[in-house]
Amino acid sequence: MSEFLAGQVALVTGGAQGIGWAIAQALADYGAQVFVCDIAAEYLAEAKAATAVSPWASQIHFSLCDVSDQAAVEEWVTAVYRQTGRIDILVNNAVYVRWDLAENLPAADVEKMMQVGYFGMVYATQAVLPLMRQAGRGQVVTIGSSVGKLFVTPTLAGYSALKAAVDAYVQILQLEMAHSPIHVMLVRPAAVAGTNFFRQHVASSKMPRWVDFAPYITPPDVAKAVIEGLRRHRSVVNVPGYLNVVYALFTLAPRLLCRLMRLGGNGRHDYGQVQWHYEGRQKLPPTA
Repeated sequence: MSEFLAGQVALVTGGAQGIGWAIAQALADYGAQVFVCDIAAEYLAEAKAATAVSPWASQIHFSLCDVSDQAAVEEWVTAVYRQTGRIDILVNNAVYVRWDLAENLPAADVEKMMQVGYFGMVYATQAVLPLMRQAGRGQVVTIGSSVGKLFVTPTLAGYSALKAAVDAYVQILQLEMAHSPIHVMLVRPAAVAGTNFFRQHVASSKMPRWVDFAPYITPPDVAKAVIEGLRRHRSVVNVPGYLNVVYALFTLAPRLLCRLMRLGGNGRHDYGQVQWHYEGRQKLPPTA
C-alpha cells in the first residue's frame, strides 16, 4: 500500500511552496506523477532545485501558471492530459492572502483573493471534471480553511469570505458528484506554521492568544491528512482533529467562543519561523 498512487497523475495548484509543496512531495512519494503550477517563478526555481536531488526527481514537473486566468488554467490542464493521457487527482491549493479590518482592506485585494482562491478553484475543477468523467475515475481535493467555518477573529472578513465560499462550493459539488465515479474532498486546516502565510502576509500577533497554546501544524501534517483522505475517500478532513470540537462549540455558543478567543489578547509566537521538511512516506494504517 506504500505506493497506492502508482501510475496516477496528480495536479497541484500553488504547489511550489508551503502546503502545496508538501502535498506535491507526498503525492510523488506515494507513487504519483505530479504536475505543479505556481505563479511565483522564484518558488518554482527553489522547488525544482530541491526536486532534482530528491528521490522523486523524475516524478514532479513544474509550470508557471496564473490560476486566476481561466485560459491559462485550461491550457495547463490540457497540456498535462496530452502528455500523460490521464488526470486522476486535482488539488486546488492556490490562494492569495490579505488580512486587515474590513474597512481598511482594499476592494482590489478582496477581488484578487476571490479570483485566485475561488475562481481559480472553479476553473481547474471545471477543466478536469469532463476528463475524469470520461475516464470513469478521479479525485478533486480542495484546501479550505477553519476560518471558512469559524467567524471569530477580526481582520478576517475578506479571507473568511473566500474560504466560506470555497467550503460551500465544494460541499454542493459533493452532492452533484455523489453518484459519479468522482470523489470530492474538502480539507480544512487550522493555522499552518512555517509558511509564507505567516512569513509575509499575516503577522503572528494578529492571531488570537489561544493559538499559542494549541498544538500547531505544519505543511507535512496537512499533506499526510490529504494522503489519508485520498486513500479512505474522505468527504471532509479537518486538520488537526480538535477542530471538530471547536466547530461544535461555535455552532452551540458562537458568542461565548468569540469571547474565549479574545482572552489574553493577541498571539506572541512567531509561526513564520517554524522550520519543516517533508520526511517521507508515513506508515499507513489498514483501511476498514
